[in-house]
Amino acid sequence: MKARIGKTDVVIERGDLTDWEVDAIVNAANSHLWMGAGVAGAIKRKGGVIIEEEAVRQGPIEAGEAVITTAGNLPATHVIHAAAMGQDLKTDAQKIAQATRSSLALADKRKLTSIAFPALGTGVGGFPA
Repeated sequence: MKARIGKTDVVIERGDLTDWEVDAIVNAANSHLWMGAGVAGAIKRKGGVIIEEEAVRQGPIEAGEAVITTAGNLPATHVIHAAAMGQDLKTDAQKIAQATRSSLALADKRKLTSIAFPALGTGVGGFPA
C-alpha cells in the first residue's frame, strides 16, 4: 500500500526489515536498549553485537525516547532504537506514539529520507496489532 501525506511518501510492506537498504531501520526497543528477542533480536543476530553495544552506551532512556546507532552488518545505514516499552516490557498507545515521534525527529535531524518501521510494541510489548 502506498499513500502520500504532504511531501512524504508512506509505503506499507511486509517483510524482513533487516534485509532492506534504507537510511534507517527502527528497532522496537526497551528502555535499557538490550536487544534480546523479537525485532531487536533479529537486528542483533544479522547486524552484529556492535549495534547493541552502541545503543547501551547511550542508555538507559525513558519509554518514548529514541537513540541512533550504526547498522553493523545490515544493509541499512543506521538503526534507530525506539523505546516503546519500559523495564516491565509493557507498552501502550501513548508510549508507541511518542517513540514513533522521537524516531522521526532523530531521522529528520540526521536528514534521513528512508526509514523502515516495524509494528512497534506488538511483539514483546503485547500491544494488539
